[in-house]
Amino acid sequence: MIKSMTGFGASRASNDMIAVTVEIRTLNSKTLDASFRLPRQYSDKELELRSLLTQTLERGKINLSIDVQQTGEVKPKVTVNQPMVKAYYQQLKEVAETVGADQGDLLRLALQLPEAYLTETGSDESLNQEWTFIKTAIEEALRACDTFRIKEGQELAVNLAGYVTRIGKMLKEIEAHDPDRVQKIRERITGHLQEVTKDENFDRNRFEQEMIYYIEKLDISEEKVRLRLHLDHFMEVLHGDDSPGKKLNFIAQEIGREINTIGSKANDATVQRFVIDMKEELEKIKEQSMNIL
Repeated sequence: MIKSMTGFGASRASNDMIAVTVEIRTLNSKTLDASFRLPRQYSDKELELRSLLTQTLERGKINLSIDVQQTGEVKPKVTVNQPMVKAYYQQLKEVAETVGADQGDLLRLALQLPEAYLTETGSDESLNQEWTFIKTAIEEALRACDTFRIKEGQELAVNLAGYVTRIGKMLKEIEAHDPDRVQKIRERITGHLQEVTKDENFDRNRFEQEMIYYIEKLDISEEKVRLRLHLDHFMEVLHGDDSPGKKLNFIAQEIGREINTIGSKANDATVQRFVIDMKEELEKIKEQSMNIL
């Protein structure tokens, strides 16, 4: 199944304690390149998140954003350590009475002394419950992103099949034209042969060897066969069950190699025009196949 590496997925969920918003955006990349924007209390969950992304999205440049808002009764994270502040205040009052100082700012001074405040952290149980709820929202966003990728992949598959079909049609045009090309080459060689044989120093054996080499160098029969096989293989992989992105890139390279060889060996303007058009379609294949998972 073809999947694009470009994707987007989002989910929102809430209960009586928190409201969660998750957004996932993906782009093409050769490996899994993940970045996270998480609430500080869940920063230790990055390894678990990376494992989730690998299982569902496999690879790509992935941005995951999680926003968590409290919806239930909010308790302050920092509270006054009342016993400690009272003790401070009583001592400051006694000192002030002893020296006859003003007692108006004693409470403010007591609140500035060490351990005047207590910082409360959520219990492990409550954090685990919140994370379980958040993880469910993340999994929903991942499914939405995967669905987006599949839809984009279907469009990519249609485009790629069209490019391959056009290259195949141009190959048929080259095959239809090839007998005329060979005939023109044969006539050109015959003409040169008539001129060369007039030379009294003409070496027929050496000339025949060079002509055989020249004719073989211009023969594109094998390249045409291999190009047709590569095009067929590309279509088979395109409609296969596995994630074929890297394999399609390799096949596209082989297609390009055969097209280039045909262009260099053809020695014919008509074939060259078809080769240029095939290269144009191949560039589209390379560009879009880079975005396939």
